[in-house]
Amino acid sequence: MQEPGNGEAEVNEEFGSYSARRQRKSPEEEERLEMEHFWKIINTFTCYGSHIHERVNRAERQFMSLPKSQQNMLPNFHSNLDRIRKCADHNQEILQLIVNDSTCMFENKEYGNNGHKKNIPASTFDMDKLKSTIKQFVRDWSEEGKSEREACYQPIINEILKYFPKDKCDPSQINVLVPGAGLGRLAWEIAMHGYSCQGNEWSFFMLFSSNFVLNRCSQINAFKIYPWIHQFSNNVKSVDQVRPVYFPDVNPHDLPYNPNFSMTAGDFQEIYTENNSWDCVATCFFIDTAHNILDYIETIWKILKPGGIWINLGPLLYHFENLANELSIEVSYEDLKNVIIRHGFLIEVERESVRTTYTVNHFSMMKNFYDCIFFVARKPE
Repeated sequence: MQEPGNGEAEVNEEFGSYSARRQRKSPEEEERLEMEHFWKIINTFTCYGSHIHERVNRAERQFMSLPKSQQNMLPNFHSNLDRIRKCADHNQEILQLIVNDSTCMFENKEYGNNGHKKNIPASTFDMDKLKSTIKQFVRDWSEEGKSEREACYQPIINEILKYFPKDKCDPSQINVLVPGAGLGRLAWEIAMHGYSCQGNEWSFFMLFSSNFVLNRCSQINAFKIYPWIHQFSNNVKSVDQVRPVYFPDVNPHDLPYNPNFSMTAGDFQEIYTENNSWDCVATCFFIDTAHNILDYIETIWKILKPGGIWINLGPLLYHFENLANELSIEVSYEDLKNVIIRHGFLIEVERESVRTTYTVNHFSMMKNFYDCIFFVARKPE
């Protein structure tokens, strides 16, 4: 498989390791492609520092091409670039810590040795993915991301608490699935309330990083990262570009006694095929990652127990819309809602304008906001 898709990798209850269960269609070819993809992502992590240094060097070369009189008007330009270089070096150290455990993440899966004799330049696409992953640490595991979590995660948690109140049920017997779990904070928060929760993620970028937070971080704000050094535009002050963010804002190991919390790696539709197996599916900024969003609806309907609920919050920013040679079915929320109802779901809660951001830089001159769809849909008894 080209992506970490045709199987399942699970973090045990102590979050110490992952185990892999693969469903291969063409074993040799899929094994080769998966191995290749794994090391391509490792290579991207490893090349990060040199990539940022090259970007800074380009800025320096362009500055040096200016007339001397103009250079003299910006006496701090060189020192600002030097600060960015130091921040990039620090980020590289954190990224190296993240990938140090990657080859032994999976209990039943070995990725062997790197097929590359030396690092090769990462693609722009992969490097952009890594930069986005760095910003996920802000959203999921920093104090600065608290406002986003309250806007995106708290409405979902509130509905779980409402539909499965702790004074009327044993939360450890309520199975909650979080597809597209990213760095795992929403799934972790649900588990903190005592529910049996499993996060599912497809991206190695996210899996490497969530593994690091959940398994290697045990002290609050023990690490720092510089997530905004890639942003050369819309900075109010030069120092804003090199502003650090500390993580994690909580101890990920501070879960209730004997929690049933896990993370799986792989394609949502291929892993979750068992009928009537989940009490709740919680999707946050997820359903628009589908090639065919109707497939996601069918899968959620299939795996929910009768009486189970699907909670969704997010936009419809279809991820494959502008990618050549990729299937992408884009529908309006109106049409999507009709499909959900035709499947048999009963929409019990609905808000069509939940305003939020996604990995926002609060100090930037430019901020993107989403008016998200929020609903709770029940599968009838």
